[in-house]
Amino acid sequence: MTDAALRIAPSILSADFAALGRDVAAIERGGADLIHVDVMDGHFVPNITIGIPVVKALRRVASRPLDVHLMIEQPDRYIEAFVQGGAAMVSVHVEAVPHLHRTLALIRGLGAKAGAVLNPSTPAAALEDVARDLDFVVVMGVNPGFGGQTFIPNTLEKVRRVRALLTAAGASADIEVDGGVDAGNASALVTAGATILVAGQSIFGTPDPERATRTLRAAALGQP
Repeated sequence: MTDAALRIAPSILSADFAALGRDVAAIERGGADLIHVDVMDGHFVPNITIGIPVVKALRRVASRPLDVHLMIEQPDRYIEAFVQGGAAMVSVHVEAVPHLHRTLALIRGLGAKAGAVLNPSTPAAALEDVARDLDFVVVMGVNPGFGGQTFIPNTLEKVRRVRALLTAAGASADIEVDGGVDAGNASALVTAGATILVAGQSIFGTPDPERATRTLRAAALGQP
């Protein structure tokens, strides 16, 4: 993969919430392509994080597109507000929506990129009938809800299955991997078919998020 085809999306879930502007500026200097925003409601996942006001605030300080990951029940109720608040990309969990095709159409109709998220136990085949309606697929490398979890090894094979499914459908959707991504597995994920890497703890859990962002990109591209 070329540098231009790979996108790094640091997750602010692991950032310092008291200094988000500072942390966002650091990862942008490090070459971040997207800002990943994990929205959790305490129902779909056992954690509560941030909502629409924070997305609006981030939009004012970030120069990179906001990639908003909705880990919430009934996401259709809030999608429009998140897009109006500044989300350029919105992903919803296959497990949380009864009418995925309709939800993807809603996101696209609002002018944002539409993504579907697969939990570790949800098979790639769940996307077969909406493959052409997707701008990106998010493959979870951990069970959603908390940052800093251990990467599930089977994720690599799942990325390969998703890529094969998309190719068979003639779809050009990106594959984003979220959870447990670091410099140790980034290259293997890219080789398997991932084009967007979300990283939280491996970037913001270091003393220098700017440098960690560069290090992750280099590792993903197999550079020393």
